[in-house]
Amino acid sequence: MGIPSDDPRVVPVAFCSTTSTERVTPVLADSYGRVATDLRVSLTDRCNLRCTYCMPPEGLEWLPKPELLTDDELLRLIDIGVTRLGITEVRFTGGEPLLRRGLPAIVAGTAALRPRPHTALTTNGIGLARMAPALAEAGLDRVNVSLDTLRPDVFETLARRRRFDDVVEGMAAAAEAGLTPVKVNAVLMRGVNDGEAADLLRYCIEHGYELRFIEQMPLDAQHGWRRDDMVTADEILARLETAFDLAEADPGTRGSAPAELFRVLGHTFPDGREATVGVIGSVTRPFCGTCDRVRLTADGQIRNCLFAREESDLRTPLREGATDAEIAERWTAAVARKFPGHGIDDPGFLQPARPMSAIGG
Repeated sequence: MGIPSDDPRVVPVAFCSTTSTERVTPVLADSYGRVATDLRVSLTDRCNLRCTYCMPPEGLEWLPKPELLTDDELLRLIDIGVTRLGITEVRFTGGEPLLRRGLPAIVAGTAALRPRPHTALTTNGIGLARMAPALAEAGLDRVNVSLDTLRPDVFETLARRRRFDDVVEGMAAAAEAGLTPVKVNAVLMRGVNDGEAADLLRYCIEHGYELRFIEQMPLDAQHGWRRDDMVTADEILARLETAFDLAEADPGTRGSAPAELFRVLGHTFPDGREATVGVIGSVTRPFCGTCDRVRLTADGQIRNCLFAREESDLRTPLREGATDAEIAERWTAAVARKFPGHGIDDPGFLQPARPMSAIGG
């Protein structure tokens, strides 16, 4: 089902051809000139941790299974995104994506598409030690692993689970399996782990992991986020500079990447590359103007932003027999309505109803 051509929501849509199919493929463009090529696919809203900045100790009410996309439905939508809409990177997220039983088959199906998209996975690392070889064999290219502390006791305080060793073992197994570069995501919490910035960077450099610090975002299920409590990008850099000499990487190479990248002078990774560290200032240093991401939730909703309060339903037409072309048209129209920014600094900003675990990073 389309929308009228004179509807003000419609913007000119660029086209590109895919030589593998000889088809003309519409590109996911919005009215601000941005093109979505990076698809974040949430495979489940469930998680086996209870991180304080994400959900309450008792967890959340999970989505009923009938509302979740099946493996075949997920692969069909990914196929449409890649072969018709110009998606070039697919990142699997959650909740915790390793909890999705069909994950290796979903990865394999995605990697088999032509043109082949780059594939990645964002995980808390629990179970990764066991699954890394199978995921690499299925065609996964690399992983992002969340690790906020090097202290098992602090890990338990933050995650409310005693699983620190599992995460560390999972990162090592991912590197061994060739899921590289292994990127580590860390959120600093004031008064909890904000003194560990330099230690985390030192640890990641020694092990060849690429560290990314992320400002805490207003996506917790409790809606308890307060800007004053957040450790800002400026504070993170100040903490790092007490132990390291940093130099901003060439800003011309950043492109649409969310992280500001810094060279760690005088330090190299084990393979000889110059060590780097990234800072993702989603709140204080927003990068909305170059955003190339679009999100598909586990229940088949398209979201243009982590902080969006509106979604576009693809599950219903999918299950009602819509053709690939009709679904692609709905998807294109949804992205065309993308807002210019997340609006966190707007006095009227409201957190999205869904928490991070139900959106996917």
